[in-house]
Amino acid sequence: MRLKFIAPLMPTLVEKPPEGDGWIHEVKFDGYRSQLIIDDHGTRIYTRNGHDWTAKYRDLVKEAKSLGAESAIVDGEIIVLNDAGLSNFSELRKAITRRQHDLYFVGFDLLHLNDHDLRDMALEERREILASIIEPGGRIQFSEPLPGDAKAIFHLVDQAGLEGMVSKRRDSKYRSGPSTNWLKAKCYQIEEFELLGVAREPGKPAFALMAERGTGRYVGSAFITLNREMRERLWKRVQDHAGAAPKGMKRPATQWVKPGIIGRVKHLRGEEDLRHASLQDFREEEHANPKKGD
Repeated sequence: MRLKFIAPLMPTLVEKPPEGDGWIHEVKFDGYRSQLIIDDHGTRIYTRNGHDWTAKYRDLVKEAKSLGAESAIVDGEIIVLNDAGLSNFSELRKAITRRQHDLYFVGFDLLHLNDHDLRDMALEERREILASIIEPGGRIQFSEPLPGDAKAIFHLVDQAGLEGMVSKRRDSKYRSGPSTNWLKAKCYQIEEFELLGVAREPGKPAFALMAERGTGRYVGSAFITLNREMRERLWKRVQDHAGAAPKGMKRPATQWVKPGIIGRVKHLRGEEDLRHASLQDFREEEHANPKKGD
């Protein structure tokens, strides 16, 4: 029998993880959500949208034999680890094309095993079975639960520089699509970006359009939540540095600026572009102007 890809359960983003004993907490890995399927037709790995990426993950497909299952569907994440042992999204694409041996599949749920559909079982039971078929030390790993109080776990996850954590109801069934049975709480980080312009429309929040420093790649917008004094200073700086729109960008009610204004932006960690972002501060770029004899 050829098993079909099952659309994944998608967690709901929340500000804080839920408290109480009814939840299992796990690290939110910074990688590609993937589904590993084993059946009579071999082993396949799909992206979260159901695209067959088996050919890209040849080493992990071979490793899947270690599970010893006749048939299985495992929900998980494909990651690459950095020197500190943390998942590193920026290295992932390079590893897929050039460093297959650096890839890991971290399994966190088991939807099917040996001709049995497990989706109506409680999450805790599904995970116990999954843990029992994954041999420690290999490149297919089990996403271990994080012990302790949710608030303390979130603090440690943040301090460790991880993307966030996922909390799952112990007794929940697996249902495809968005769900509040799984909640993800993400950590924030502050980084500097180049200011491209400011969008201001009457009756709407103002926001800053930001670009990656060095490349000029547009990464998204950040709400301007500065106090009145800093806001007025920003408007003046923007007017004094008025410039033309970057190539290919057309936005109504936007005042574009010349390069040279750097914004400190608070945003969700582990995203390619800005999400839930706010401008915290800004400054003019310092240009090195060495004097003779320095």
